[in-house]
Formats: sequence, structure tokens, C-alpha cells
Amino acid sequence: MPTKDLPLVIVVDDDQEIRNAVTALLASVDIDAIAYDSPSALMAAEIPDRPGCLVLDVRMPGGSGLDLQRRIASERGVAKPIIFMTGHGDIPMSVQAMKAGAVDFLIKPVREQCLLDAVTLGIERDRNQRRAAKLCDEYLVRFGRLTAREREVIRHVAMGLLNKQVAHLLGISEVTVKLHRGNVMNKMGLNSVGELVRVWELIAPHIEAADEQDA
Repeated sequence: MPTKDLPLVIVVDDDQEIRNAVTALLASVDIDAIAYDSPSALMAAEIPDRPGCLVLDVRMPGGSGLDLQRRIASERGVAKPIIFMTGHGDIPMSVQAMKAGAVDFLIKPVREQCLLDAVTLGIERDRNQRRAAKLCDEYLVRFGRLTAREREVIRHVAMGLLNKQVAHLLGISEVTVKLHRGNVMNKMGLNSVGELVRVWELIAPHIEAADEQDA
């Protein structure tokens, strides 16, 4: 497997013993890991573009793991799965972390198998996210090749409208709608309306965001 496809776990904890223990545990099951002693150290680093997850201490000097979670998403545009570790059984904080998309919230001392299970889940989640993002990018490229009228048609068909309803809305004939719809299916590489709907749900948020920026 090429290195770029191998998982990489990023550990951030101000306790060196914990950093060493976590990276050693991951190495024992052949998972690469790099460790940082603070949120600022991670934010200043160049992180390899590889599937994986982050293991963050909740309470650290210079910023909490929850703050780092938000910074990574807003400043780096990275939504990697995150596993939080804490020495405090802070239920409200764990709820906040899970709502923000954390994979797990583990209480120190963490059982090795619990951490490995969480890391495995985090890596698999990131692989799925990366596959979905790649697929989304491919369909966005195909969408960009559609004509303006074909884009209108795909929007309405994906909303569940019948050909005659689309024709009425756009002021064109039903035959013309069928022609545009066939072109859309061919250009997008789709085989059914159900597939078209699923693809539209995948790309629509990105299209709407781009439209808002252009407005």
C-alpha cells in the first residue's frame, strides 16, 4: 500500500508519558503516529495528507482539545475524526465533544483496547469521508459540464418533479425535458433517477455554497 494511503494518527497531549504510551501502543499494531505537546505545535505543523484521526487531550495549556477541534475545522478545513482523552469525568464537555462529531470521549487512564477500538473506528470513518469527498469532487466536475438548462432540469428532477411538471416550470415542452434529462444522465454517468437523487444530495450543499459566494 502506498504511504499516502496508510493511516496516520495525530496525538496531542502535554504529558510526554502519555504521548509516548499512545504512540508506542499504536506502533505495536503497525499504525503510524506523530505526537505534539500543544495545540499550537500542531497548528504550526505540516500534516501529511493521509487517512487517520486525532487523539486529543481535553485540557492542555494554550487551549483545550475542544478549541483545537474547532480551529482545525475553521482554519485548516480539516474534519478528521477526533478521539478525546481526559483525566476528568466532565459529562457536559463529553456531550459537547460528541455533538461536534467526536468519535469517542475516553477517561484516563484509558484501557488500551478501548483506545485501539476508537482509533480503528476513527480511521475507518476518515477513509469513508475521504472516499465520499473524492466522489463528490468527481460529480461536481461532471455537473460543471452541464448546460445551464440541464442544471435546472437536474435540480427539479432531483426534487421529485415529473417531466410534465418540470416542463411547466421551465416553460418548455415535455419532450425537451426528456432530452435534457437524458443528457444529464449521460454526462453525469448515472443509471437511474434514484442514483441521480443520491448524487444531488451529495453535491447540492457545495453548489449552493458556490452560488451564495457568487451572489
